[in-house]
Amino acid sequence: MDEQLTQDIFHSPGVRALRADLALALRAAAHHGLGEGVCNHFSVALPDHGGLFLLNPRGLQWREVQAHDIVLVDDAGRRLAGAHEIEPTAMFIHAAVHRVANKACVMHAHMPYATALTLTQARSLDTTLSQNAMRFHGRIAVDAAYNGLALDAEEGERIACAIQGADIVFLGNHGVIVCGARVDHAFDDLYYLERACMVQVLAHSTGLPLARVQPAIAARVAAQAGTERVQSELFFASLRRSLR
Repeated sequence: MDEQLTQDIFHSPGVRALRADLALALRAAAHHGLGEGVCNHFSVALPDHGGLFLLNPRGLQWREVQAHDIVLVDDAGRRLAGAHEIEPTAMFIHAAVHRVANKACVMHAHMPYATALTLTQARSLDTTLSQNAMRFHGRIAVDAAYNGLALDAEEGERIACAIQGADIVFLGNHGVIVCGARVDHAFDDLYYLERACMVQVLAHSTGLPLARVQPAIAARVAAQAGTERVQSELFFASLRRSLR
Protein backbone atom coordinates (compact mmCIF):
# COMPACT_ATOMS: atom_id res chain seq x y z
CA MET A 1 0.00 0.00 0.00
CA ASP A 2 1.18 3.49 -0.82
CA GLU A 3 2.85 5.17 2.19
CA GLN A 4 0.84 8.37 1.87
CA LEU A 5 -2.44 6.46 1.62
CA THR A 6 -1.47 4.44 4.71
CA GLN A 7 -0.79 7.59 6.69
CA ASP A 8 -4.03 9.17 5.46
CA ILE A 9 -5.96 6.13 6.69
CA PHE A 10 -4.10 5.95 10.01
CA HIS A 11 -4.72 9.62 10.81
CA SER A 12 -8.28 9.87 9.48
CA PRO A 13 -10.89 10.92 12.08
CA GLY A 14 -12.65 7.54 12.13
CA VAL A 15 -9.45 5.56 12.63
CA ARG A 16 -8.19 7.99 15.24
CA ALA A 17 -11.42 7.41 17.17
CA LEU A 18 -10.98 3.62 16.88
CA ARG A 19 -7.39 3.94 18.11
CA ALA A 20 -8.62 5.88 21.14
CA ASP A 21 -11.34 3.31 21.85
CA LEU A 22 -8.93 0.37 21.57
CA ALA A 23 -6.39 2.06 23.86
CA LEU A 24 -9.14 2.83 26.38
CA ALA A 25 -10.31 -0.79 26.34
CA LEU A 26 -6.77 -1.93 27.11
CA ARG A 27 -6.34 0.51 29.98
CA ALA A 28 -9.76 -0.42 31.35
CA ALA A 29 -8.91 -4.11 31.20
CA ALA A 30 -5.70 -3.42 33.12
CA HIS A 31 -7.64 -1.34 35.65
CA HIS A 32 -9.89 -4.33 36.32
CA GLY A 33 -7.01 -6.80 36.63
CA LEU A 34 -7.54 -8.54 33.30
CA GLY A 35 -4.05 -7.98 31.88
CA GLU A 36 -0.91 -10.09 32.15
CA GLY A 37 2.51 -8.45 31.91
CA VAL A 38 3.08 -7.18 28.37
CA CYS A 39 1.28 -10.16 26.86
CA ASN A 40 -2.19 -10.59 25.28
CA HIS A 41 -3.76 -8.36 22.69
CA PHE A 42 -6.84 -6.49 21.46
CA SER A 43 -7.56 -5.60 17.84
CA VAL A 44 -10.26 -3.97 15.73
CA ALA A 45 -10.72 -4.21 11.97
CA LEU A 46 -11.04 -1.10 9.84
CA PRO A 47 -14.54 -1.38 8.36
CA ASP A 48 -13.78 0.41 5.08
CA HIS A 49 -10.34 -1.11 4.48
CA GLY A 50 -10.50 -4.88 4.13
CA GLY A 51 -7.61 -6.78 5.65
CA LEU A 52 -6.37 -3.90 7.81
CA PHE A 53 -6.72 -3.80 11.56
CA LEU A 54 -5.50 -1.92 14.61
CA LEU A 55 -3.53 -3.78 17.29
CA ASN A 56 -1.86 -2.98 20.59
CA PRO A 57 1.94 -2.88 20.32
CA ARG A 58 4.58 -5.22 21.67
CA GLY A 59 6.29 -4.40 24.95
CA LEU A 60 3.78 -2.07 26.61
CA GLN A 61 1.63 -2.92 29.59
CA TRP A 62 -2.04 -2.36 28.85
CA ARG A 63 -2.28 0.34 31.51
CA GLU A 64 0.17 2.58 29.62
CA VAL A 65 -1.24 2.23 26.10
CA GLN A 66 -2.53 5.45 24.53
CA ALA A 67 -4.07 6.06 21.14
CA HIS A 68 -0.72 7.05 19.60
CA ASP A 69 0.76 3.67 20.61
CA ILE A 70 -1.71 1.62 18.57
CA VAL A 71 -0.32 0.14 15.34
CA LEU A 72 -1.90 -0.49 11.95
CA VAL A 73 -1.36 -3.98 10.54
CA ASP A 74 -2.38 -5.86 7.41
CA ASP A 75 -3.46 -9.49 7.28
CA ALA A 76 -0.05 -10.55 5.99
CA GLY A 77 1.57 -9.42 9.24
CA ARG A 78 3.09 -6.19 8.02
CA ARG A 79 3.13 -3.17 10.31
CA LEU A 80 1.95 -0.30 8.14
CA ALA A 81 1.88 2.54 10.67
CA GLY A 82 2.74 3.14 14.29
CA ALA A 83 5.94 3.53 16.27
CA HIS A 84 6.09 0.11 17.94
CA GLU A 85 6.71 -3.48 16.90
CA ILE A 86 4.02 -6.17 16.93
CA GLU A 87 4.10 -9.41 18.90
CA PRO A 88 4.12 -12.60 16.73
CA THR A 89 1.34 -14.53 18.49
CA ALA A 90 -0.84 -11.41 18.32
CA MET A 91 -0.36 -11.27 14.58
CA PHE A 92 -1.10 -14.93 13.94
CA ILE A 93 -4.17 -15.11 16.19
CA HIS A 94 -5.78 -11.81 15.30
CA ALA A 95 -5.14 -11.88 11.57
CA ALA A 96 -6.77 -15.31 11.40
CA VAL A 97 -9.77 -14.44 13.57
CA HIS A 98 -10.49 -11.28 11.56
CA ARG A 99 -10.10 -13.10 8.25
CA VAL A 100 -11.50 -16.59 8.95
CA ALA A 101 -14.14 -15.83 11.57
CA ASN A 102 -14.99 -12.40 10.12
CA LYS A 103 -14.93 -10.69 13.51
CA ALA A 104 -14.70 -6.89 13.82
CA CYS A 105 -13.23 -6.59 17.33
CA VAL A 106 -11.10 -9.33 18.88
CA MET A 107 -9.91 -9.36 22.50
CA HIS A 108 -7.57 -12.12 23.66
CA ALA A 109 -6.79 -12.31 27.37
CA HIS A 110 -5.52 -14.66 30.05
CA MET A 111 -7.98 -13.36 32.66
CA PRO A 112 -7.48 -15.25 35.95
CA TYR A 113 -10.92 -16.74 36.54
CA ALA A 114 -11.79 -17.40 32.91
CA THR A 115 -8.39 -19.03 32.41
CA ALA A 116 -8.94 -21.11 35.56
CA LEU A 117 -12.06 -22.59 33.96
CA THR A 118 -10.09 -23.51 30.83
CA LEU A 119 -8.09 -25.87 33.07
CA THR A 120 -11.16 -27.86 34.11
CA GLN A 121 -12.66 -30.83 32.31
CA ALA A 122 -15.56 -28.68 31.10
CA ARG A 123 -13.04 -26.08 29.81
CA SER A 124 -15.70 -23.39 29.93
CA LEU A 125 -18.24 -21.31 31.81
CA ASP A 126 -21.53 -22.90 32.90
CA THR A 127 -24.12 -20.55 31.42
CA THR A 128 -26.94 -21.96 33.56
CA LEU A 129 -25.53 -20.63 36.84
CA SER A 130 -25.26 -16.87 37.47
CA GLN A 131 -27.26 -14.19 35.70
CA ASN A 132 -24.02 -12.77 34.29
CA ALA A 133 -23.18 -16.20 32.89
CA MET A 134 -26.61 -16.52 31.28
CA ARG A 135 -25.96 -13.55 28.99
CA PHE A 136 -23.41 -15.80 27.23
CA HIS A 137 -25.74 -18.77 26.78
CA GLY A 138 -25.45 -20.06 23.22
CA ARG A 139 -22.59 -17.67 22.45
CA ILE A 140 -19.59 -19.76 23.60
CA ALA A 141 -17.33 -22.18 21.74
CA VAL A 142 -14.58 -24.32 23.25
CA ASP A 143 -11.19 -25.14 21.74
CA ALA A 144 -10.01 -27.95 24.02
CA ALA A 145 -7.00 -28.90 21.87
CA TYR A 146 -4.18 -26.82 23.32
CA ASN A 147 -1.33 -26.92 20.80
CA GLY A 148 1.40 -24.66 22.19
CA LEU A 149 2.14 -21.01 21.42
CA ALA A 150 0.50 -19.58 18.31
CA LEU A 151 3.74 -18.89 16.47
CA ASP A 152 2.59 -19.72 12.95
CA ALA A 153 -0.33 -19.01 10.65
CA GLU A 154 -1.60 -22.59 10.84
CA GLU A 155 -2.14 -22.40 14.60
CA GLY A 156 -3.83 -19.02 14.29
CA GLU A 157 -6.21 -20.42 11.70
CA ARG A 158 -6.91 -23.49 13.82
CA ILE A 159 -7.95 -21.24 16.71
CA ALA A 160 -10.05 -19.05 14.38
CA CYS A 161 -11.87 -22.07 12.99
CA ALA A 162 -12.77 -23.19 16.52
CA ILE A 163 -14.91 -20.08 16.97
CA GLN A 164 -17.56 -21.45 14.56
CA GLY A 165 -19.77 -18.37 14.69
CA ALA A 166 -19.57 -17.91 18.48
CA ASP A 167 -18.72 -14.62 20.19
CA ILE A 168 -16.47 -16.16 22.85
CA VAL A 169 -14.06 -19.07 22.65
CA PHE A 170 -12.49 -20.70 25.68
CA LEU A 171 -9.01 -21.92 24.74
CA GLY A 172 -8.16 -25.02 26.73
CA ASN A 173 -5.17 -24.52 29.09
CA HIS A 174 -4.70 -21.05 27.69
CA GLY A 175 -7.24 -18.21 27.98
CA VAL A 176 -10.18 -16.70 26.13
CA ILE A 177 -11.02 -14.75 23.00
CA VAL A 178 -13.97 -12.36 23.09
CA CYS A 179 -15.30 -10.95 19.82
CA GLY A 180 -17.78 -8.20 19.11
CA ALA A 181 -19.11 -5.85 16.47
CA ARG A 182 -17.77 -2.82 18.36
CA VAL A 183 -15.00 -2.13 20.86
CA ASP A 184 -17.37 -1.03 23.62
CA HIS A 185 -19.62 -4.08 23.20
CA ALA A 186 -16.68 -6.49 23.15
CA PHE A 187 -15.13 -4.90 26.24
CA ASP A 188 -18.41 -5.14 28.14
CA ASP A 189 -18.56 -8.86 27.33
CA LEU A 190 -14.93 -9.32 28.36
CA TYR A 191 -15.57 -7.66 31.71
CA TYR A 192 -18.78 -9.54 32.50
CA LEU A 193 -17.34 -12.84 31.28
CA GLU A 194 -14.60 -12.59 33.90
CA ARG A 195 -17.16 -11.62 36.55
CA ALA A 196 -19.26 -14.65 35.68
CA CYS A 197 -16.22 -16.94 35.76
CA MET A 198 -15.14 -15.47 39.11
CA VAL A 199 -18.54 -16.15 40.69
CA GLN A 200 -18.55 -19.71 39.34
CA VAL A 201 -15.09 -20.41 40.76
CA LEU A 202 -16.14 -18.94 44.11
CA ALA A 203 -19.34 -20.99 44.14
CA HIS A 204 -17.38 -24.18 43.43
CA SER A 205 -14.96 -23.30 46.24
CA THR A 206 -17.77 -23.53 48.81
CA GLY A 207 -18.09 -27.26 48.15
CA LEU A 208 -21.88 -26.87 48.26
CA PRO A 209 -24.20 -28.20 45.53
CA LEU A 210 -24.80 -25.64 42.78
CA ALA A 211 -28.29 -24.54 41.73
CA ARG A 212 -28.66 -24.33 37.93
CA VAL A 213 -31.54 -22.89 35.96
CA GLN A 214 -33.18 -24.61 33.01
CA PRO A 215 -31.45 -23.94 29.66
CA ALA A 216 -34.62 -22.26 28.39
CA ILE A 217 -34.34 -19.66 31.16
CA ALA A 218 -30.66 -19.08 30.36
CA ALA A 219 -31.55 -18.63 26.68
CA ARG A 220 -34.23 -16.09 27.59
CA VAL A 221 -31.78 -14.10 29.70
CA ALA A 222 -29.26 -14.16 26.85
CA ALA A 223 -31.89 -12.76 24.49
CA GLN A 224 -32.85 -10.08 27.00
CA ALA A 225 -29.22 -9.07 27.54
CA GLY A 226 -28.74 -8.78 23.79
CA THR A 227 -31.28 -5.96 23.69
CA GLU A 228 -29.54 -4.01 26.46
CA ARG A 229 -26.42 -2.88 24.59
CA VAL A 230 -27.00 0.67 25.75
CA GLN A 231 -25.61 -0.58 29.07
CA SER A 232 -22.38 -1.58 27.31
CA GLU A 233 -22.11 1.86 25.77
CA LEU A 234 -22.82 3.66 29.03
CA PHE A 235 -20.21 1.56 30.83
CA PHE A 236 -17.59 2.37 28.22
CA ALA A 237 -18.50 6.05 28.36
CA SER A 238 -18.02 6.00 32.13
CA LEU A 239 -14.60 4.43 31.65
CA ARG A 240 -13.72 7.18 29.20
CA ARG A 241 -14.54 9.75 31.88
CA SER A 242 -12.70 8.00 34.70
CA LEU A 243 -9.56 6.56 33.08
CA ARG A 244 -6.74 8.53 31.47
